[in-house]
Amino acid sequence: MPIRWYGPADPKDPTYRHFSRVVNLTLHAMTFAAVNSGLWFFQELRHPWQHLNWFSELWLVGLVIHISVVLSRRPQANDAEEQS
Repeated sequence: MPIRWYGPADPKDPTYRHFSRVVNLTLHAMTFAAVNSGLWFFQELRHPWQHLNWFSELWLVGLVIHISVVLSRRPQANDAEEQS
């Protein structure tokens, strides 16, 4: 089932902002998986790239930082109740 936002798009709503961050994180993770798997596939075929390990590891560190930011900025349960 696709991810969807039900209700008005209010950028001031903390739940909406968190949802936006989660969608951006999902796009980041999908891009990481697609690009890195493609690069590793082509390296195994015949195009050796000595710095591919560093590239993948640095991008993975960036992805982990992105995950930690999304998790640290999620709205608390009592904030969501106050909005109702």
